[in-house]
Amino acid sequence: MELIWIALAVGVVLMLLFLLSDRRGKNKAVKENDNEQDKNKRKKKDKGAKAKPPASSGVFAQYETYYGDYQLSRVEWLTAVLAVAAVLLLIGIVFYQNIIVSLLLSLFALFAPRFRIRQLIEQRKNELSLQFKQALYSLSSSLAAGKSLENAFREVALDLKLLYPDERTYIIQEFELINRKVENGEPIERAVENFAVRSDIEDIQNFSDVISTCKRNGGDLVEVVRRTSTIIGDKLDIQQEISVVVSQKRLESRILNIAPFVMISALALSSPDYMAPLYQFPGTGPFVMTLAIGVLIFSFWLSQKIMNIKV
Repeated sequence: MELIWIALAVGVVLMLLFLLSDRRGKNKAVKENDNEQDKNKRKKKDKGAKAKPPASSGVFAQYETYYGDYQLSRVEWLTAVLAVAAVLLLIGIVFYQNIIVSLLLSLFALFAPRFRIRQLIEQRKNELSLQFKQALYSLSSSLAAGKSLENAFREVALDLKLLYPDERTYIIQEFELINRKVENGEPIERAVENFAVRSDIEDIQNFSDVISTCKRNGGDLVEVVRRTSTIIGDKLDIQQEISVVVSQKRLESRILNIAPFVMISALALSSPDYMAPLYQFPGTGPFVMTLAIGVLIFSFWLSQKIMNIKV
């Protein structure tokens, strides 16, 4: 009975910590959003350049996507929590064979939506980067054919529709949005700059700087865009090659992370008397199991950090 009350108390404490940390995270995000524009203005002012414009607040604001941010729907939030809770509950049963401790461990699933958001943001950025590489090749070809920058962007939107049949593709939506802004009288460099800010991708931001510099100071736009597209394309190709090489090691790492759970389950089923001391409360057995879980979590985190290679 005392164990149940202790477990409930710890569960309440974890819930309070989660709510407190979530509230702090929201307040921090609000403060960062409020101060980001001021920081950019100060940085650009020090360099003698104009600050990046904020996102459009007019008729096109509803069509703009901020790729550095993602809001989970209720279904996505609930799915992430339940999926991770089921896994943690299974881990608790395997390592402790105690339903109360397993339920207590499953409460950590409340932190799962944060990691899911990061994962979805990273996937969306990677997808946009690959699509942007194809757009650069088409843009370079259109400019080499003698078309103006504005007409080249219109041509790229048509080429992308042939390459990606789904009109909801990120890069198609962004180029069509840029073209509509240009038709509405907005300078193309400002429209591209707005896309670069929202993308939160370094390559697209560098491309925006190139476009703005060429339009403002003049220069061989065709040659500059060609070289820029070649450099960015080579960088993305290197990233893809690294991803292919690391994919096999990533699979091996996942197998090694799952293997201890399979071994402990097999030993618990085949030799329950041999494993019994590890499941006795109170005792050193649960402490050893907790230490083992900590080592497994650290090894998983370390393997992910090693395979997260940036170019």
